[in-house]
Amino acid sequence: MHALPHDHTGARIKRLRLERHLTQRALSDLSQVAYSTLTKTEQGVIPASPHVIASVARALRVDVATVTGQPYATELRADELDILIRPIRQSLDVYDLGADPDITPRAHRLLADDAEAMLVSVRAGEIKQVAAQLPGLILESTTAAHTAPCRDSWLLLASTYRTAYDVASKLGYADLAAIALSRMDWAAQRGSDAAVGGMYRYMRALTYLREGEYRTGERLVQLGLRTLEQADAGREREVVTGQLHLGAAVMAGRSKDKDRADGHLGEAERIAAGTGEAIEVHWLAFGPTNVKVHQVSVLAELDEYGAAAAKGTGLQLPKSWPASRRSHHFAELARAQMWTGDIETSYRNLLSARRAAPQQARYHPTVRETYAGLEAAKRQLPDSFLSFGSWLHV
Repeated sequence: MHALPHDHTGARIKRLRLERHLTQRALSDLSQVAYSTLTKTEQGVIPASPHVIASVARALRVDVATVTGQPYATELRADELDILIRPIRQSLDVYDLGADPDITPRAHRLLADDAEAMLVSVRAGEIKQVAAQLPGLILESTTAAHTAPCRDSWLLLASTYRTAYDVASKLGYADLAAIALSRMDWAAQRGSDAAVGGMYRYMRALTYLREGEYRTGERLVQLGLRTLEQADAGREREVVTGQLHLGAAVMAGRSKDKDRADGHLGEAERIAAGTGEAIEVHWLAFGPTNVKVHQVSVLAELDEYGAAAAKGTGLQLPKSWPASRRSHHFAELARAQMWTGDIETSYRNLLSARRAAPQQARYHPTVRETYAGLEAAKRQLPDSFLSFGSWLHV
């Protein structure tokens, strides 16, 4: 079995630590990561958990992406995805320039159909296809909104910005994702839609979750809940409210606040009992299943890996569930099983994550860290394990 790559996350942590002239003990104290955990992570004996990555990044005053090595440039070039990023960035830059005289937008209905299709496609894991088509739709929708400004045209534009966020975040471009989110908020304000405003704050809170800035993320959740109070009562408001609670639960779990995590999960469960499975409402996949999936994630964030693995193993996902959500769940379950020592089952779930949404799994940090953990375990795994590592370019 081949060794861990030279530039695994632990090696990057060590390099960054040395650049700051810090000892392992000093970084352990600054990050509040246990000394033994830090040393084993640097050596590649154990993988880096999201909590460790965020804590170390905060202590070293770098972005989480610097620690994880995102975006994964080699893989992006191999998949010819890197060349699709600049056009998206350029399309986001012209948001306030008014109508483009060289663009004649199609009818609103046709643009709305395309925007909805992209939301569905990105959740089906078709990232490359969406990334290629998205800039043109953003530019056309931008001109349409400035030519005939109205609630529907601004909300359509907000939808295209949301898809830009989805693509950028899945491919590891945190800066581009942040820009897309700010554009989404800009358009949503012009569309005067409180539900979309609540969604914006949910997505922005997730960016702070990834960076380990839990207090700011929680403040955004509370602001989002207050914003949603201004929305019309109904299933849409309930779904977005419930999803905010789910995001807050994961954030609380990662900050090791079990009581607050359980409180948010309980509120989301109560709301989901009323909405039922609401996959199609803003394509948030909210409902009883998503609550159960987040229960698995929260248990893993609390380092209760045995409980997470047990709960996740018995969970049946609806056939209608988006492939991207399936892939994410399988990756989370594989992580929990890896930590419990169930190596073979963990690897099978990594394969399930890949089958569900290959493009997403290839760029998912949890998939990579779990693979590193399986590699470090030095157990006998099938030859396909090596092939999986080659596919990940590690």
